[in-house]
This record gives sequence, C-alpha cells and structure tokens, in this order.
Amino acid sequence: MQTFFSESHRLHFPQGELSGGELVTPFERPSRVEYILRRLQERQFKDVITPDAVDFTPIQRLHDPRFLDFLAHAWEEWQAEGYAGELIPTSFPVRRMQDQRPPNNIDGKAGFYALAAETAITAGTWEAVQSSCASAQAAQRQVAGGAQAAFALCRPPGHHAAADLFGGYCFINNAAVAAEMFCMEGTAKVAVLDIDFHHGNGTQDIFYARDDVFFASLHGHPEDAFPYFTGYADEVGTGAGADMTANYPMRPGTAYAEWAEALRAALKRIKQFGAEALVVSLGVDAFKADPISFFKLESESFLQAGAEIAALNLPTVFIMEGGYAIDAVGINTVNVLEGYLNA
Repeated sequence: MQTFFSESHRLHFPQGELSGGELVTPFERPSRVEYILRRLQERQFKDVITPDAVDFTPIQRLHDPRFLDFLAHAWEEWQAEGYAGELIPTSFPVRRMQDQRPPNNIDGKAGFYALAAETAITAGTWEAVQSSCASAQAAQRQVAGGAQAAFALCRPPGHHAAADLFGGYCFINNAAVAAEMFCMEGTAKVAVLDIDFHHGNGTQDIFYARDDVFFASLHGHPEDAFPYFTGYADEVGTGAGADMTANYPMRPGTAYAEWAEALRAALKRIKQFGAEALVVSLGVDAFKADPISFFKLESESFLQAGAEIAALNLPTVFIMEGGYAIDAVGINTVNVLEGYLNA
C-alpha cells in the first residue's frame, strides 16, 4: 500500500490552542506525523510518495468560493490589521442574529467562517492545507487507477471542514474531496466511513442532501463530545440524501465490543447501499489513552477494525484524520492498515 505525504504540513504549527480556559500547545501538531512515519518504516511501509500540486477543481465543487478566498488570504489580512499574534476567531454569528453576511474586518470574517475557536491560522497554514489535500487526491488517483488501497497521511486533517466552515483543526475536507473525485470520474455510489472519535460534521454537511455518497460516522455522543451540535442518530440526510447518512453516537467509556457493533452496522449499510468505492476517514483517537477522547479501544482493536473494513472488498482510500500526539498514534494508524492488508 502506497502512502502519500507532504513535508509542507510542517508549515502549519500554531503555538496556541484554547483548551480548558488556557492557551496550550495544540494537540494537533507536527509530531503526530513523525510517530506515524516512524511506525510505517518499522513495519516496512517504505513506499512514501510526495504528491503533485493540489487540483482545486474538486475542492471548488464542495467548498464555498468565498470561504476558499478567506482561507487563501486570511493571514495577510490579519497582518494588515496589525495583529501580532496568531489568527484565532473570537466573534461568531449565533442564534437569532440578522441574516448572516460576512464582515469585511478579518476578525469578524474569521468568526463568520469558523465553527470553533480552538483552531488558529498562521503564516504557513494555507500552503500546508493545500499540501494535505494534495496527498488525499494522490491517494484517490492511485486507487482509481487500479490499486486496492492507498493511504493519505494528511495534516492538517479535514473531516470537520464544512462547505464554508473551518475548525476542529480542519480547513479543507480531504475525505470529501477524495469522494467527490470518484464521483467526477463516474463512480455512481461512493461511501465515506468516518471512524474518528469526533463526529465528521463537515463531511455530513457537504453530502447531507446527496444520494451518490453514503456517509457513516462512529463517534462520541454530541451531548458529551466535540463538535457537540451534530452527530445524533436521527440525522439521516435530507431531500435526495434521505437515509444516506448514518450516525452512531456512543457514550463515555465505550470499549471495542460496543464500538465494533456500530462499525459492523455501518459496514452493513455501506454494503446495502451498493458502494463501488470507499473513503475511510481514519482517525485513531478512539484509543483509550488519547488526550481528547473518552473511548477505550486498545491498539489491537485497530487491527480488528482494519480487517472488518477489508471484508467489504472495495477500492479503499484511507485519509488521516485525528489521533493526537502520543506514540501510540503511529501504532494504531498502521494497525488499521495492516489489519486491512492481512485480512
């Protein structure tokens, strides 16, 4: 299985994240990738390829053009205002405000396009975001070209990025872009399976009214876990997309037995849908020691999950999402890939 990865991810390294009332070193930081790369090498996944430049065509089909323009120019606008620190949104359009329109001032504009305040933008963020999506695109091309599976080691991640919102460390929705590329090439039915601990709210937002992409997400219950406001089991799609979304929210302390039941239910729905290609939002933050989750999966659980996914026998693109800066993030990520390959 080939891995696609860009060193440009290092250009995005905010020094501050709002967490628990403090400004802390972000949980989503470059060392996450180092753990995964090291484990890939240890396990003989030596075929790591730098992707070509990003193709904006599928991105523009999914993300609002004003939002993309904001991402491209946010840092220079922030600097033009004379702000010395990193761009962290602080003002948000909330319930019962007037018909929402983006402000001209970058401080207000940032809040308009943000879903949360933990994600900062820095001088290198936009370049890193493009390189991350380029890795997802390269992995999709590999699979569309005949490979059974490929792995995109994306950083920043993407599954919280909605059509016109960034946050949860995400800016462009890499998994959605990969799915869209399959659709653009004539694949009639594509499935996105999100096994990250946090609900893939952005992916759901993008495909919620469509019938060509089935979306399933296993995650912490929104009453208990970020992003809090989406991911309930009764969110099933709308219009043409009715019954094309399946959410499996679970409570604190969930261990593999219960989680695996949800995974098998999601895989059954994907099979019933008749998916012809699969995109996996590969978050491993369901691990018991992850610093920002409350599931209790063991490292061995991810081997089993990979084998369960392989049973679908679909062309599969794995897109890296969450799993934070602890050594086990490398073990758990590669366990999914090995479980898939050895099934």
